[in-house]
Amino acid sequence: MVKISSKIKCPDFPCTDTDKTNYILPDVEINPSRIKVIVIAEAPPSDKADYFYATGNPFYLQTTIQAFSDAGFNISSMQDILNLGVYVTTAIKCSKTQYAISLATIKNCARLLENEMNLFPNVKAYILGGDVAIKAMNYIWEKQTGKKVIPAGSTYKIRKQAFYVKDKRVFPSYTPAGKNFLIEKSKRKMVAEDIREALKLI
Repeated sequence: MVKISSKIKCPDFPCTDTDKTNYILPDVEINPSRIKVIVIAEAPPSDKADYFYATGNPFYLQTTIQAFSDAGFNISSMQDILNLGVYVTTAIKCSKTQYAISLATIKNCARLLENEMNLFPNVKAYILGGDVAIKAMNYIWEKQTGKKVIPAGSTYKIRKQAFYVKDKRVFPSYTPAGKNFLIEKSKRKMVAEDIREALKLI
């Protein structure tokens, strides 16, 4: 078992457009070898009580459970999601201070995200929840392989294509976390489709 928050640390907090007092990593012990699908959302919420792994009924978890329910999975907790072989995290580890996240911040936090992804040896699919997650993972993969995996373009236009990094399927998608998920019904439908397709692989 591995406690994720003990394995990843930001050494210097160099970003200028995030709230460093709201630095959040999954504070959960899991068996990384059992994880087959990783869902990467954008950034933590401004209130830590709303984070995926917070106690009680956090809002980010509510919308994520809704996404899995939309996809046909009968779940009611983060442990249920983990039991499916799915790990949920964010590309950025501090909450945002403005709507957009700079490329510099994405690259800075990609160092942590890369270390986090390296903890999981048996992943078969990634669901990249939004542009920030796509940019962060593209940066990591370009550094590792010399090329980006997801091409430029609107997600809804490219998402029906099958993308791979080595033997792992990559789904450019939308974030299952936050208020917009409940408002934008077309994106909600696409997230559910991507979850269904990703879990077919395991």
